[in-house]
Amino acid sequence: MSEIGENTLPEEFIEEILRARDASWSRFGRRIHFYIPGFTYYNNRYFKSSSSSFPSISITGAYCSLNCDHCGGKILRTMIPATTPRRLVEVCAELKEKGALGCLISGGCLPNGSVPIAKFLDAILEVKRRFNLTIVVHTGLVDFDVARGLRDAGVDAVSIDIIGSDETIRKIYHLNASVDKYAESLEALKAAGVAFTPHVLVGLHYGGLRGEIEALKLISKYDPPALIIIVFFPIKGTRMESIKPPPPKTVIDVLLKARWLMPNTPIALGCARPKGPHRIITDVLAVEAGVNAIAFPSVEAIEKARSMGLEMVFSQVCCSQIYRDISRLVEK
Repeated sequence: MSEIGENTLPEEFIEEILRARDASWSRFGRRIHFYIPGFTYYNNRYFKSSSSSFPSISITGAYCSLNCDHCGGKILRTMIPATTPRRLVEVCAELKEKGALGCLISGGCLPNGSVPIAKFLDAILEVKRRFNLTIVVHTGLVDFDVARGLRDAGVDAVSIDIIGSDETIRKIYHLNASVDKYAESLEALKAAGVAFTPHVLVGLHYGGLRGEIEALKLISKYDPPALIIIVFFPIKGTRMESIKPPPPKTVIDVLLKARWLMPNTPIALGCARPKGPHRIITDVLAVEAGVNAIAFPSVEAIEKARSMGLEMVFSQVCCSQIYRDISRLVEK
């Protein structure tokens, strides 16, 4: 663990990784969860994904009014479109027939930073009642009424990106809002009593750190069931296609800060992060730091966990479900 590629790791960084690992194992046990939902192809000697297990659905199709610099609506185009409540039910019925375990329901944002999920709440409730799928909803900004509606619809988790910099909100998201609006969303989700799994995107501000630690501090006030760390990666055709991701050490620094701020919260390394050598290094360091879950882990991360004698749990649902999966095992 003393080197990243050809770069030597600082001794104090290694020591902090070991302390974080001890803290995680003490609280959650010597176990790591690997999540491989079906929206990305994944096949190696340890696990093969099913394309139908947990796909992503966009309730706005390819539309997003914000046209954020890092995404530009490109990610929405990889999702199954379901732009009416009836079509959402039909898509979920088709997925159930194909053996799906659940799905991620997402979509583009309106000018106010919200995803227009309210008109789909009855459809989501119908999907839960008829098909018993695991439903994760990725929202933008939410108010209490929407948060309560998501709870009443029976969603299994609400995922929300939390931004800790007003400048990033304006420059990258093109959103006329402040960090306070994200605090209000967390407050609404907490008050509604729905399971919520905040995401912090490391490197969103043109590959550099700007507000990530502030976002963690904000999130920690609301005691989330789980925290997801994701990492900026350049997408071709976007305004940030030439921007480099933050270095793996920077990602792990944020993960370590999250562990100290939220020692009783399971932490996952989410699906959105760079591939190739960057992923390998980040994943291996995350395993050594006691991360509780990794989505689409590199083979090297699995082998590292195996060499450390960790219990490995594979699942084909969204990594947001770490809050549920880990609580079941810890309680045993």
